Amino acid sequence: MKALLLSAYAARSHRHWQTAVLSMLPDWDWCELNLPPRYFSWRIRGNAMTWSVNERAVLDSPRELLLATSMVDLATLRGLVPALTAVPTVVYFHENQFAYPPGRQRYSPLEAQITSIYTAMAADRLLFNSKFNRDTFMAGTDELLRKMPDMVPPGIEASLRAKSALLPVPFDNGLMPRPVDYWPSTAPGGRDKPLRLLWVGRFEHDKGGVGLLHTLEHLEAAGLHYELAVTGQQFRQSPPEFEQIRTRFTHRLVHFGFLADESQYRGIQAAADIVLSTAVHEFQGLALMGAVALGCRPVVPGRLVYPEIYGEHWCYPSLPDHPVQEAAGAADLIMTLASGDFSAPDVSAFTRQSLLDNYTRELSGVAWCRDGQ
Repeated sequence: MKALLLSAYAARSHRHWQTAVLSMLPDWDWCELNLPPRYFSWRIRGNAMTWSVNERAVLDSPRELLLATSMVDLATLRGLVPALTAVPTVVYFHENQFAYPPGRQRYSPLEAQITSIYTAMAADRLLFNSKFNRDTFMAGTDELLRKMPDMVPPGIEASLRAKSALLPVPFDNGLMPRPVDYWPSTAPGGRDKPLRLLWVGRFEHDKGGVGLLHTLEHLEAAGLHYELAVTGQQFRQSPPEFEQIRTRFTHRLVHFGFLADESQYRGIQAAADIVLSTAVHEFQGLALMGAVALGCRPVVPGRLVYPEIYGEHWCYPSLPDHPVQEAAGAADLIMTLASGDFSAPDVSAFTRQSLLDNYTRELSGVAWCRDGQ
């Protein structure tokens, strides 16, 4: 199979997915084009122009499949490179621009939203990493089209849903040996060992730093004996609550910030007791899922993708308009799990081995169906 993979905004999670796909289908003849994850608004609207000129020979080469991320402006690219209209095309949605928390965008979402609709219309098959992702995209599409004053064709959302399917991003824990536990603490073990609490989100507004701060405040008030590792990716400008956490909870912190050493990162996940999410924006949550696969018990809000993956047992009440009250629920669940013997939920269905047949069927099936027409 001669396949072309296009990633127009190759952020870390997108690269993870891309690596997984290529490793699952190593016998395919892959050609990859990537654009760096910066200047989001320009990248979303400019990728078709960039590739159609700079990579014209690659795009004109015969292919049996085109696999593109949802950031690709597929409709425009096909217009600029007519050879691509004959190539069966799958678009993969890691995320969508309709479910981003309101008021946090650094850009107007309209351009990205309408572009993603055109991309979806131009594709033969749409794959979403979660039901939450698919449903919020479809609802957002319907809502946006209802705002158009006239000349809106009927049935757009229904036609997109009819050619969509769910296919999670795989994680590769099952391909690796179990890591050696690594918890950078001098606290003694045994029955008096402090609870090991892990937080793995990026240092951004949508990962819920405020919720983490309030949850820690509740744990302090409750007198819980615990230690904390915060291993999220940092940026030059991060929300101020992360600095508050670093300074106010020094006595709890065993690690704070990005951990580049993969063995130590996985070792912290394996050694932790509970992994906490306070996110307000999440479509699958690979970092948290990787920790759960290593035995961490999740404590997650009852919103977004979390109930779909983990079930209500591991969710605390979602009260985004009442962050202090929501954090109290998170702290209560942490203390409940800390005092009982609970095993982490099974996420083996999300490994590369488990998803291999589904990926093979979906990607090869699109090429076969188009050839048969």
